[in-house]
Amino acid sequence: MKISRRKFLTGGAAAGALTFLPYSQADAAIRPDSYATLIDLSKCDGCAGKESPLCMDACRKGRQEDFPEPPKEELRDYWPQKKHEDWSQKRHLTNRFTPYNWIFVQQVQVGDRTLSIPRRCMHCDNPPCTKLCPFGVNHKTSEGPVYIDTDWCFGGAKCRTVCPWSVPQRQAGVGIYTLWQKYMPVGGGVMFKCDLCRDLLKVGQKPLCIEACPKNAMQIGRRDAIFKEAEGLKEKYNGDIYGMTENGGTSTVYVSPVPFAEIDKALVELAKKGKGKQKKIVRMDNPENMLAKQKNWAMLSVISPVIGAVAAYSFAGGKPSEEDT
Repeated sequence: MKISRRKFLTGGAAAGALTFLPYSQADAAIRPDSYATLIDLSKCDGCAGKESPLCMDACRKGRQEDFPEPPKEELRDYWPQKKHEDWSQKRHLTNRFTPYNWIFVQQVQVGDRTLSIPRRCMHCDNPPCTKLCPFGVNHKTSEGPVYIDTDWCFGGAKCRTVCPWSVPQRQAGVGIYTLWQKYMPVGGGVMFKCDLCRDLLKVGQKPLCIEACPKNAMQIGRRDAIFKEAEGLKEKYNGDIYGMTENGGTSTVYVSPVPFAEIDKALVELAKKGKGKQKKIVRMDNPENMLAKQKNWAMLSVISPVIGAVAAYSFAGGKPSEEDT
């Protein structure tokens, strides 16, 4: 592929400026009184009898002002790719993560049990998305939430690449990048995901999804109390816990009467079928934390201005998002 000198200089200069953005090397430390959430799979039934799960409805309705509204003229391909991620015409999708759907309920059959699993950001204790964001716009707060500063996000999708559950999703044609799109050889966008309703937490209110749950299947409280409750439920159900150690530990803990190894196996089998609402499967395995694997990349992204020039042609990349139709 031939790149003209003019395009290279234009793209390189603009992307080089990105090196002056703040880079998140350290995040607030988790404390015993930080928030954690507990999801009890023995209680969640996906709001059976309702048109859709109430937790998801509450999020979609209560956070709609935070959803992207891309002007059609700003939707550009991620050069040199011949595509861009536009979910604005697919807002109806509720069976996967999108910039307009930050929580959904995944159903799976395990033996004679049908489990309903609310899926959203796990709010990891040591999140690779915050450490490896080349623009420093992903943050972990001491209260527990992991959030994206959408005002400064360029939509590079590195956060999605390193997330074991592919939680953040990109919408093209919005964000600060649109200010420079006409001068640069590549379209941009912004990444979106659950932030645990951090503004509500600040004023002592519960996240919308938890407040809306009619079965009390989701709880939020002090981290030490939530973990103690999870251990007690595990013993009560003779069950299993997910989230305490996965990806280096998270602020979201699932308790199930069924081993999570069996749940994950059932999810994999469901994914192989790949039909209808189960086309996009979010696993419940024990993923490898990407921080160790990506350590060298993280260092280079900070110290090398050359990376900025390369980023002009590469930061719109990252693990592709499978779009349902």
